Amino acid sequence: MTSTIHMPLWALLLLIAFAAVTFASHFLFPSVRWFFRRRLERAVARLNTRLTRPIEPFKLARRHDMILRLVYDPDVTQAIVDYAAKHKVREDVAFEKARSYAREIVPSFSAFAYFSFGTRVANWLARTLYTVRTGPQNAQIIDSIENDATMIFIMNHRSNMDYVLVTTLAAKSSALSYAVGEWARVWPLSRIIKAMGAYFIRRRSRGGLYRTVLSRYVQMATLGGVTQAIFPEGGLTVDGIVKPAKLGLLSYVVEGWKPGGRDVVFVPVAINYDRVLEDRVLMAAAARGNRRFRVRKSVIAKAVWRLLWQRMRGRFQRFGTAAVVFAEPVRLSDYGDAPALGDLGHDLMGRIEAAMPMLCVPMVARALLHRDAPMDKAALVAEVQDMLRSSARTTPLIQDIPTGVAQACAALEGREAIEQNDGGWIMAEGGAPLLTYYANSVTHLLPANAALAQEISAPAGS
Repeated sequence: MTSTIHMPLWALLLLIAFAAVTFASHFLFPSVRWFFRRRLERAVARLNTRLTRPIEPFKLARRHDMILRLVYDPDVTQAIVDYAAKHKVREDVAFEKARSYAREIVPSFSAFAYFSFGTRVANWLARTLYTVRTGPQNAQIIDSIENDATMIFIMNHRSNMDYVLVTTLAAKSSALSYAVGEWARVWPLSRIIKAMGAYFIRRRSRGGLYRTVLSRYVQMATLGGVTQAIFPEGGLTVDGIVKPAKLGLLSYVVEGWKPGGRDVVFVPVAINYDRVLEDRVLMAAAARGNRRFRVRKSVIAKAVWRLLWQRMRGRFQRFGTAAVVFAEPVRLSDYGDAPALGDLGHDLMGRIEAAMPMLCVPMVARALLHRDAPMDKAALVAEVQDMLRSSARTTPLIQDIPTGVAQACAALEGREAIEQNDGGWIMAEGGAPLLTYYANSVTHLLPANAALAQEISAPAGS
């Protein structure tokens, strides 16, 4: 016991390193994790006192625990067995496949990242780029929903700014869990999005095992009361028209709901813009007849730098109005014990279409589209007022119609969609695609005949 041992210096250093790692992992790290975990729990408790809908424990569960809970779910276990039999592989191989799907889907929500970083950045970005308008009943609609119900925002998808706008508006209510597509799986964006509580979905995946893992996660989150946000159109609209609902995620919610249990309340959300940041990219995809959005990173970087440079020089101008209107909620329990999925999807999208904000750029675009004679400002103002009256809309989102029309004309002229001559404003040569794209967002609200509506929609879909 007291004999001397000789060993090389490198071996001694390696031994000390192993001892240090063992001490840290068994004694130091658990204590540090416990300390910060306790501080986080106290911070979340204080945060919940300010939220109208406190963050549910499901959302705060450790990601590792949620992955295990998901892959050992009975439905997922059966899907693993079926996958192994179908593809003639061992069940442990199928299990690892399911676990990789679970790791991909399950977020690593951080309340600090969401409320201290995410919502502040979202609010700054939204207020910097747009004049944000909200529906007069938005707050009352959220307050009317009981706290023990799961709230799911169902939104039309016009721009990637949709995420930013709704996150900003819902920040005082709760933390949103978004379903995001494969575009966001690029590092380091994927880590940030997961920390914000979003979960990834593969829209083109048709494998039964993947669908089971995804559906069970959505159902667990819904039963756990997690506030969610879904884009049922399945992607950005490339022609400005609100599309029928794709029922994939909605079907998971409906199938997991049990009569008499926690109710699910869908809040239809209508979003519209005077300027969609990606409109040229979307129109190009529509012209090609596909959904391949060809955007070079260098182009995005130049656009961002140009905006920052304009802001630093005090010459930056907002892109007009971005409006978000909540429609009357839909309770899943109102559809009976066996909700009809198709009827539910049709109802939700119909409410979104009916609540679509009437903004100046879309209305001016529609007024000038395919019009042979120029219109002066007075005629345009009268036309916009007539559109608002004919659509049975009041004007809470447009405070000054003449000013809004003037700004809309200046914006469309700057984008070479319209031009001014002695008689007033008229569509420019080559301006039809852009005017059509924006007009399509409000055409369905106006009592035009079917031929005119088809004529307006045709260029975007061609």
